[in-house]
Amino acid sequence: MAASFGWGTLAASSLVIGALIALRFHIGLRAIGLIMGFGAGVLISALSFDLVEEAVDKAAGGGWAVAGLFAGCLVFFGGDRMIDRLGGGGRKDPEGSEDGGGSSLSIVLGSVLDGIPESMVIGLTIYEGGAVGAAYLAAVFISNLPEAISSTSGLVTSGWAKSRILWMWIAIALVSGLASLAGYALFQHSPPSTVAFVLAFAAGAILTMLSQTMMPEAFEHGGKLVGVVTTLGFAVAFTIHTLD
Repeated sequence: MAASFGWGTLAASSLVIGALIALRFHIGLRAIGLIMGFGAGVLISALSFDLVEEAVDKAAGGGWAVAGLFAGCLVFFGGDRMIDRLGGGGRKDPEGSEDGGGSSLSIVLGSVLDGIPESMVIGLTIYEGGAVGAAYLAAVFISNLPEAISSTSGLVTSGWAKSRILWMWIAIALVSGLASLAGYALFQHSPPSTVAFVLAFAAGAILTMLSQTMMPEAFEHGGKLVGVVTTLGFAVAFTIHTLD
C-alpha cells in the first residue's frame, strides 16, 4: 500500500516540476502547444496498450472494455461540464484571463478530475502484478509536465500568486498518490471483469480529457506541427512499452 501511494505521488510529481519550470522560465505559447501535443501522444499510447489492451485480455473479450470506455467517457464528460459552469473550463489555457482565471476551487477540482483516473490505475497495476508498469508510469509522468506548464502559465497571467500555484500542484500530487492507493485497496479480490472495467473506465476518461481540453489547446497554440510531435510522443511511449 505504501508503494502504491509512493508511485502514484511520484508520477504526479511532474506536475510540481512543470509548475516550477513555468514559474522560473518564460515559455512561449507555441512551445507550450507543442509540448502539450507531445504529452497527448504519450497518453494515447498508454491508454491504447497499457489500459484498453490489458482490459480486453483481462475480460477475455471486449464487452467489459467497451462498457468501461463509455462509462469513463460519460463520467468525465459530466464532471467536466459541471466544472466548466463553475469557472474551471480554462484550467489548461496558457493564456489565462484577466478576471482571475475562474473559480479557484473549480480549477483545483478540474485538475484533480484530470488526474484521478490515471493515478488509480497505478495502484491497480501494482496489486495485479506486484510492481508498477514502467511504460505506464513514464507516460503519466511525461504527460503531466505539459499540463502543469500550460496551466501554470495561464494562472500566472490571471494573477495567481506563485506560492499559491505551487501549493496547489503539491496538493494535487498528494491527492493523486491517494487515488493510486485507492486503486490498490478498493479492487483487491475483484474478479477479472471488474479490473477490466476499471482499466477501460480510466482509458475512456483520459481519452475524453484529451479530446476536450488538452488537444484543442495544443492545436490552438502549436498549429499543424502538433500532429508531428503528437506522433513522436506516441512513438516514444510505445517504445517504452515494448521494452517494459
